[in-house]
Amino acid sequence: MSVVSLPAGRPATEVTPKAKRRKFTAEEKRRILREAAACTQRGELGALLRREGLYSSHLMKWREQAERGEIAGLTPKKRGPEPKVIDPRDKQLADQQRLIAKLTQRLEHAEAIIEVQKKLSQVLRIPLPPINDESE
Repeated sequence: MSVVSLPAGRPATEVTPKAKRRKFTAEEKRRILREAAACTQRGELGALLRREGLYSSHLMKWREQAERGEIAGLTPKKRGPEPKVIDPRDKQLADQQRLIAKLTQRLEHAEAIIEVQKKLSQVLRIPLPPINDESE
């Protein structure tokens, strides 16, 4: 294994990891709201926000949720579209439609083979027995 040396004075390239979205639990939100309520001196609230890495809009939103009594509203919400609820009847219908399409294709294939056999028997002058079809 070889080591690549960089020219003097040239820093190595640094790749920073992609930032991840922070999620706060309901207990963390309650703790921060209690600490924010205890801030009485000038600059304490700003220091709290800087220390926790928050914006004042976070506090405003969390306070509104707490005032409305949305205890569950303080828990982080899952992002993205809500999963679709699949009705078992829809799944059964789709399965049956696939089966019907498959059987229809097999029937068409079998009928084509029968037609070829009929034409071959006519060319070779082989008499075919009469068809007893009780369904007609």
